[in-house]
Amino acid sequence: MEYLKNYIIISVMLLTLSVTGQQRVFTALDSVYLTDSKLKEFSTGRNLISIPDSLLLNNSALLTNTLNFNTPIYFKENGLGMVSSPSFRGTSASQTAVLWNGININSQFNGQLDFNTVNAGAYSEISVRGGGGSIVYGSGAIGGSVHLNTRLIYEDTTAHNIFLQYGSYNTKDVRYNLNLATKEWSLNLALARTSSDNDYELPNGSKNLNGGFENTALNVGVGFKINNQNSLRFFSEIFDGERHFSVLRTSETRTKYQDVNSKNLLEWESHFGEFVSIARLAYLEENYKYFPNINSDSFSFGEAKTVVAKYDLSYSITDKLKLNTVLTNTNTNGKGSSFGENKRNIFAAALLLKHRIDPKFNYELGFRKEATANYESPFLFSLAATKDLNSLFSLNFNASRNFRIPTYNDLYWPSAGNPDLLPEKSLQGEVGVAFSLNNFKAILSIYYNKISDMIRWLPANDGVWRPVNEDKVRIYGLESTLSWSKKFQNNHIISTNATYSYTVSENEETRYQLIYVPYHKATVNVNYDYNRLNANLQFLRVGEVFTRSDNNSRYNLEGYNVGNFSLGYRLGKSEKIELGGRVNNFFDAEYQSVENRWMPGRNYTMYLNFKL
Repeated sequence: MEYLKNYIIISVMLLTLSVTGQQRVFTALDSVYLTDSKLKEFSTGRNLISIPDSLLLNNSALLTNTLNFNTPIYFKENGLGMVSSPSFRGTSASQTAVLWNGININSQFNGQLDFNTVNAGAYSEISVRGGGGSIVYGSGAIGGSVHLNTRLIYEDTTAHNIFLQYGSYNTKDVRYNLNLATKEWSLNLALARTSSDNDYELPNGSKNLNGGFENTALNVGVGFKINNQNSLRFFSEIFDGERHFSVLRTSETRTKYQDVNSKNLLEWESHFGEFVSIARLAYLEENYKYFPNINSDSFSFGEAKTVVAKYDLSYSITDKLKLNTVLTNTNTNGKGSSFGENKRNIFAAALLLKHRIDPKFNYELGFRKEATANYESPFLFSLAATKDLNSLFSLNFNASRNFRIPTYNDLYWPSAGNPDLLPEKSLQGEVGVAFSLNNFKAILSIYYNKISDMIRWLPANDGVWRPVNEDKVRIYGLESTLSWSKKFQNNHIISTNATYSYTVSENEETRYQLIYVPYHKATVNVNYDYNRLNANLQFLRVGEVFTRSDNNSRYNLEGYNVGNFSLGYRLGKSEKIELGGRVNNFFDAEYQSVENRWMPGRNYTMYLNFKL
């Protein structure tokens, strides 16, 4: 606790300095704002992939689809729209942190996010950050982090966007986005609704049974500039979804899952000379109901209510040196039919430093410590640097210690939870090189990650399965991204984005590759514009995966290639209406990312996009 007391004293001193420094020159607030400011500000030496809203329309509304075709993250899906969990750089699903406007939204129950319960159409920008990020983003940021952001624009703007899509299996996708703003206030509203009967044909000739799903998401961001030094912002999201889990045989009992989640965030930002103060208060609710028989009113449930208070104070010591301290308190009340009612409070203090020594070299340092009554948190650190060798090449480096806390299920499951669990810990390093020439950019990174105290549920002497800190995992590999764009004469524009990853993720004792972690994954996205015409080609290649912990190749899932193609044409004098269609999986590949859970073959959609 002495460590935490020191951080509190430092923060109070900085706050006092900010008050005494009010006579200094004020810094005007930005005209474009993303509340997750740390994403770009403290990502030195790390690979950052951003997917703007213009590219989101090239994918289905489910977040899994967007990330699968545009990032190195591997997803295993129990069929289209069913449970979807990621493996980022060879880690488990609970070792990828998901941030909503800078707030960690991983489930309090199992520590992970089901990416098919997120409607990508509700966000302005989606970003992916590879490597450890627990210093800034807390628990779970071991393999990497996914960031869902709402952008506020403080310019005279009135813009409406309506996107309508209909496709095979009675799939409907409706998205509406409104940007309304002046130089003093800004409103961003996004409403997204998707549904599908999801009764696609399986390779054996039968239909996907009980696979229907639907969800609605409403995301609102509002900002007010009180004056040049102060602003208030409020973000809110409601997600309401229902899925019928697919069954393999007609004799199986059909089930369904309902979840209603809400997120609310209030921010107050103040600029005082060289100080920037941001106070945040967030309230998150997570609710689910699982019906083991779709025809019965009987269900199991889980509810979690979380309050996050966060204070962020940065001080620009010089134009080249910046210090940032972050204090966070997270209080969660959870209850459920499986673990009763429990509470958890976590206090965290972090100190960040960023220093640009000269125009060609900068580095950053970070430290974090948490305090809670439920487990002993490790001391975390990070170091990262970037060095420009010349106008073409730069070197990147980062090293960090990261962690993941035990979940409610791990700690409190009746007659099985283990209150003595330690957090999972990770020590990792990464070296990369970036090449940039005109409109071409390529990044190649090599990384190593050693994870200890991994939590596994194992049978005890009394036959009851209990969680213990058991596994040690060694992960290493490489990750590359490239992008290129070119405008030719006569309005021909071509842009390309591609990723490739090679991943070895093995149990340190047995040296076996972890299940559902492919050695190879590659994506290619090519976009072509000519006057009113737009064409887009997506390609996904995933190598074979093991499904048995002893790596018995007899049960391997074969690698697969999936391609999507879309063609659109803009109508009218203003070209604000686009009519188009898509062919998904045009190879008609028979593939599965989870054993016996087949994905759909070739299917079609048509869309209308209105920009008003």
